[in-house]
Amino acid sequence: MQKINWLEELKKSTLSALWFIFLTFPIMVMKVSTMGETPETFYRWGNLVYVGIGTFFLSFVWRYMHARKEFAAKKKSTEVGIIRSTLGKPKVKKPSLTALIVFLVAFPFIFSMYQTNIMISVLIYIILGLGLNIVIGYGGLLHLGYAAFYAVGAYTYALFFHFAQDWFYSLGLQTGLMFWIAIPAAVLLSLVFGALICLPVIRLRGDYLAIVTLAFGEITRMVLQNWGDVTQGPSGISQIPRPWFFGMRVDPIFASKYIYLIALAMVIISIILIKNLENSKIGRAWEAMREDEIACQSMGVSLARSKLYSFALGAMWAGFAGVLLAAKTTFINPASFTLWESVMILCIVVLGGMGSIPGVLVGASLMMLLPEYFRAFSEYRMLIFGLVLVLMMIFKPEGIVPRVRNKYTFEEEDL
Repeated sequence: MQKINWLEELKKSTLSALWFIFLTFPIMVMKVSTMGETPETFYRWGNLVYVGIGTFFLSFVWRYMHARKEFAAKKKSTEVGIIRSTLGKPKVKKPSLTALIVFLVAFPFIFSMYQTNIMISVLIYIILGLGLNIVIGYGGLLHLGYAAFYAVGAYTYALFFHFAQDWFYSLGLQTGLMFWIAIPAAVLLSLVFGALICLPVIRLRGDYLAIVTLAFGEITRMVLQNWGDVTQGPSGISQIPRPWFFGMRVDPIFASKYIYLIALAMVIISIILIKNLENSKIGRAWEAMREDEIACQSMGVSLARSKLYSFALGAMWAGFAGVLLAAKTTFINPASFTLWESVMILCIVVLGGMGSIPGVLVGASLMMLLPEYFRAFSEYRMLIFGLVLVLMMIFKPEGIVPRVRNKYTFEEEDL
């Protein structure tokens, strides 16, 4: 690293502090009170001092972090490699995984219903992140309408209940059985929708693909909102039954534990399936397509088939997550599937590390848990959340847990 010129750094930090004070003066210092007959303006000069001192020191830290970026990246990659190699050893890996799974299974029986419901949300977003990771992380296709498949899964279960509940009652069956029937139906329907949306975008890439998928997500939401005769419009569908459990009456406390275990089982199954899919012929085709579509096509890989598989298989996980959401909340409406949902899922994949399964687990946990536990800072919660994302994209653009690509070496045998 180069020698620091402290005088120059002090000058830069002072200018940054003065400029930031000027920009934030109307917000942080001036306050208008309308409680009396005439509006009165108060000046909070103490905030001015805090802003100036905070900006002065933060600008120091900001430039120092930039100066150390390359050195820190090399050191970090070495440390990550040591950590990965240590955790990869069978003597460490198997006991660690066993202890983690035991803790996760016991979680709803140890902690409160509130904590369990938070963890259900985390698991649902892990499933969504794993599905979108197939499209973005492996296929390299920018998808901004993923919440549409999420909505397809949720509304499959909700509409099945809405139109078939009388028939179930007439047969003497519990409506909770619909959950297990809705899962394969939602997965299949989401797969079909994923294949259909892929057809018009096979030849698109980059920004054009993002715009079309964004439009698809908004069209789906508007259809759900305006097709009132079927979807009940903005009012949504309520009293959706919780999953059936061998004829037992499922109360909210038991239901939260039951849905948690179902979601946890699905996360484990998804990780195993996607890991095997990653190392398959389809996974290698996705990786080639992500790196260079022209080179991929010149080697005989069908881009149309690879994109179709990516969209369709990625949508399957969203369909299952939608059924879980409907069972957890027992109420859904189109407001649950806005563009913000698609952006949140995209942030999980990008923040964790594109193409990285551990990255999705870490990204979903941070994106769901940090805003929830920062509710004490309700006024600044989203500001802190956005600041963390910006800093991550600047200093860790490859994600928290970047993907480690497989390396193959050939060694000649001694004759």
